[in-house]
Amino acid sequence: MLLSIQDLKVAFRMGKVQGQMQRALAVKGVSFDIPENSTVALVGESGSGKSVTAMSILNLLPDNAEREGKILFQGKDLLKTSLPELQGIRGREIACVFQDPMTSLNPVFTVADQIMEPLMKHMGMSRRQALTRAEELLNEVGIPEPKRRLSSYPHEMSGGQQQRVMIAVALACSPKLLIADEPTTALDVTIQRQVMELMARLKDTHKMSMLFISHDLGVVGEISDQVVVMRHGEIREKAPVAEIFHNPQDAYTKALLACRPSLTENPARLMVIDDHIAGRSVHEGAGKAKDPDAPVILEARGLKKSFFFKQGLFGKKEFQAVKDVNFKLRKGYTLGVVGESGSGKTTMGLTLLRLHEPSGGEVLFEGKDLLKMGPTDWQKMRRRIQVVFQNPYASLNPRFTIGQTLVEPMEIHGIGASHQERLATASALLKKVGLDDSALNKYPHEFSGGQRQRIAIARCLTLNPEVLVLDESVSALDVSVQAQVLNLLKDLQDEFGLSYIFISHDLAVVKFISDEVLVMQNGDVVEQSETQSLLAAPKQEYTRRLLGAVPRGYQGGHAVAAAA
Repeated sequence: MLLSIQDLKVAFRMGKVQGQMQRALAVKGVSFDIPENSTVALVGESGSGKSVTAMSILNLLPDNAEREGKILFQGKDLLKTSLPELQGIRGREIACVFQDPMTSLNPVFTVADQIMEPLMKHMGMSRRQALTRAEELLNEVGIPEPKRRLSSYPHEMSGGQQQRVMIAVALACSPKLLIADEPTTALDVTIQRQVMELMARLKDTHKMSMLFISHDLGVVGEISDQVVVMRHGEIREKAPVAEIFHNPQDAYTKALLACRPSLTENPARLMVIDDHIAGRSVHEGAGKAKDPDAPVILEARGLKKSFFFKQGLFGKKEFQAVKDVNFKLRKGYTLGVVGESGSGKTTMGLTLLRLHEPSGGEVLFEGKDLLKMGPTDWQKMRRRIQVVFQNPYASLNPRFTIGQTLVEPMEIHGIGASHQERLATASALLKKVGLDDSALNKYPHEFSGGQRQRIAIARCLTLNPEVLVLDESVSALDVSVQAQVLNLLKDLQDEFGLSYIFISHDLAVVKFISDEVLVMQNGDVVEQSETQSLLAAPKQEYTRRLLGAVPRGYQGGHAVAAAA
């Protein structure tokens, strides 16, 4: 057995209250094994303890953490290993790949420097030997022009390329165990597919084992041999991947499988964890009927956006991010916009809102061109078109309470006769999005990611908007929290007649919420149609590729390994 975790407990010291040290128990007696040449997946929602369990292996935990139990790596208990010994194991025997490569890669060092460091430290290579090996590793992980890319800095590479560099760093010393902590969560479906195929191929090539951490059972089903399901710091179920998918025993495992949007089913609402555990069923159907004669509330005609970069001493180079986009959005309907990273979908959404000034075209709102409005008219119009961003923590002011966050836009736009009336409106909106009055006096850091996204949606609703632009607004959320937010968006649309422009790289999510889909590639609209017909019979190869990249879970064989 390569690694054996036995009765692991992890607690965090939270400070003293009345002279007594307070501890929060994050991992409660977890035990599982990782055999040689196998992939074990740790699955669960945020807060389940899966990352704390994985980071305990190499003691990559904060100073206030306390660990008990045994972590046996090739028979050696890592909990009793000295720091110098542990530093010799980190990177050499056990390596890590994290979710966000930009926080893991040093922005002031070149790619070559970062791959060479473990080679020179652990393998005793000279700088010249390490540079040669770094080029080989970049080639192995599929980076084009590896020799040229050695001198690049992390910010000069795409998200997928950054993650490949992280994998190259992790594999530099041919470790026996690779810990991959949500390595594909922030990537679009095609890049996610490429990274998963790469990791599966490298695992086989290097004869290593992998601990793969994820909240998405669809991804896990395609890459793992064994699955360990965690909730609230405890293991709820562990079994071979086929058994988890075809015969799950625990209600929580069944709930995780049920709450992800599907490309094949068409429920009016998504199952959430509590629904499934309580035995509440969600019936299939089309939801509230849409009005086929609903008026067009927003129309784009020939929308363009270019960016210009300096070239040479006096010249400049044009980059066309959005090229001639046309669509109509009816009142109460949802337009899904899909495409890979760099396809122009977010730039198109921000240009509609004039957060990027357009380079051409028209955006008609009830027949008036938003792009030609002066500052006064545009300020009045802004309350009618709002935006929800991907990262709610970055878009909420950390110094404002939630009450201040919700009241401020009403004060700016003169909504409500008094402060008390605005507070009452804020309180009512929090109830609409599933939060209570106690949230008003709290700060953003006191909430989970899903709750912060609900607050961001409530802030939009303070202005009684008619159109919401949702830019990857659920992509960073757990599948269960994602289901709650998607159900909320449908409920709000039914109640207020809202129209959505829903930007996403996840076609399963787009299928659930959208009436029409617009597919973008390199700034162009390559396909546009009613949702069901487009996903049932896509006309373009690019759309078929996007559909083919969606993780579908365990299908009786590892699709990733087969593709690799």
